[in-house]
Amino acid sequence: MVVFTIIGWIIFGLIVGFIARALVPGKDNIGILPTIGLGILGSVVGGLVFSLFTGRITLSNPVGWIGSIIFAIILLVIYNKVTGRKTRA
Repeated sequence: MVVFTIIGWIIFGLIVGFIARALVPGKDNIGILPTIGLGILGSVVGGLVFSLFTGRITLSNPVGWIGSIIFAIILLVIYNKVTGRKTRA
């Protein structure tokens, strides 16, 4: 059961990370593992922030997906500003 949970988080992180990368203009010079990490971290941070407003954390709720994508975008923009890795495409 734990293996399926981990696989689920990896797939969720990959989807959210790719959506965030697609919504931020320009070319990102990061690979698939950082993309998964970006999606998972965005989900965790977004879930924590939105749980302050709703009082519960659920991934099946659209607010969870939207919040994960929003915070993944924010984290990607911060990452690009700090590292200077963003290039114009």
